[in-house]
Amino acid sequence: MVANLGIGMTASLRHFLRITDIAMLAYWAVSGAAIAGLIQMPVAAMYAGYGTPMIDAWNWSFAPLDIAFAITGLVSVRLAGADDPRWRSWAIISLVLTMCAGGMAVGFWALLGSFDLSWWVPNLILLLAPLIWLPALLRQP
Repeated sequence: MVANLGIGMTASLRHFLRITDIAMLAYWAVSGAAIAGLIQMPVAAMYAGYGTPMIDAWNWSFAPLDIAFAITGLVSVRLAGADDPRWRSWAIISLVLTMCAGGMAVGFWALLGSFDLSWWVPNLILLLAPLIWLPALLRQP
């Protein structure tokens, strides 16, 4: 299932990091454009409480964490493409930060009792998908 982690990055990890990290950077670019008034976001497509100061502040509190996991993940992919063994450390950092972001969001929505699948599914993916690769990455010397 997960092979060659000691030699090079698996295709599945590379795809996960690229897709997840580019999507997260796109999310924050769109969110920034909405805050700047450059675009309008349909409230129905957004998270519960969108447009309220407290919930919007909560959402923006994730920006540094999300951007950090996205950048570290893309650095990892780039290093792996150059056969630089440092890719592994960057991937571990990215995957752990990704799990933190997903777990914090799931925890928040659970505490509020808000169970919207359009927000739960992506955050559960962020929380759980890194477990596909982390055990093997952590076992390598």
